[in-house]
Amino acid sequence: MGWQLAGERPTHDHYVLIAAPHTSNWDLPLMLIFAAAFDIKATWMGKHSLFYAPIGWIMRKLGGIPIARHKSGNIVDAMVETFETIPHLVLVVPTEGTREKAEYWKSGFYHIARQASVPIVPSFLDFGRKRGGFGPALETTGDMRADMQFFRDFYHGMQGKIPAQFGPIRLADEDNPPP
Repeated sequence: MGWQLAGERPTHDHYVLIAAPHTSNWDLPLMLIFAAAFDIKATWMGKHSLFYAPIGWIMRKLGGIPIARHKSGNIVDAMVETFETIPHLVLVVPTEGTREKAEYWKSGFYHIARQASVPIVPSFLDFGRKRGGFGPALETTGDMRADMQFFRDFYHGMQGKIPAQFGPIRLADEDNPPP
């Protein structure tokens, strides 16, 4: 398909893997191909509607965990508990939470990593250069703005399949920290 592998296989065996830019339906299959190429068994969060018949069982077999975004519930706590119970977990979280342009990334990936005391590893699909792979791990510091700057620097110049749908790399909590 003309794509190149980039970066190194993450050395940690327990981490949150963020997937960006997320602008098309091609992102999931390509991410799974790149994970397999790097011999990474990924568990990924996806919208619940991907898990209905006739393909729901395939999505689960590929490592998917359905997330019902329209229902209230504490996904962060559930994923932190999952890290506590499953050794060698690589949890893929689509930071934008949608393929559409969003003004903010969803902050769940950050809070999951922070509370589970695991690093965040950025993964990418750069359609502009037809490269995909992984970047260096970030151990969160609690300084959200500084930690997010790491990701802004990392993803700078990368392009999703539909570039106009890749929104700014920022969390709402950076502008409006919770009490």
